[in-house]
Amino acid sequence: MCSASREIAAAPEAIFELIADPTQQPRWDGNDNLAQADGGQRVRDVGAVFAMTLTKGSVRENHVVEFYEGRRIAWKPAEPGQEPPGHLWRWELEPLDAGRTRVTHTYDWTQLTDEKRYERARATTSAKLQISLDRLAALAEKP
Repeated sequence: MCSASREIAAAPEAIFELIADPTQQPRWDGNDNLAQADGGQRVRDVGAVFAMTLTKGSVRENHVVEFYEGRRIAWKPAEPGQEPPGHLWRWELEPLDAGRTRVTHTYDWTQLTDEKRYERARATTSAKLQISLDRLAALAEKP
């Protein structure tokens, strides 16, 4: 498991929109793994599933397992029609004041059951998560 945090000079609601709307995710993805998502998939609750097309052309269905509007969202990716193999992406937003938010991004692969994914999971480091946070900040802090 790894995580990274940073302050972003924006309200949590504005930041959360960039995370909870899958069409926005390729704009800040620090792994450069996400190509695009169809519109109309904005996450609104636990149990939602949104699909992302990866840069290599395959599709992932992301199963939302944690959701608190404007504060927390987490999902487990899976092959289409399959159960998630156990890794989880989480975003937590903590308001600091009217215009600043601490954002923590976590990748947890401790429950991963697919051994073929271990190498790639281990390659996802806090530094890569920090790139996503930095890109997210650049978008959220635009005037």
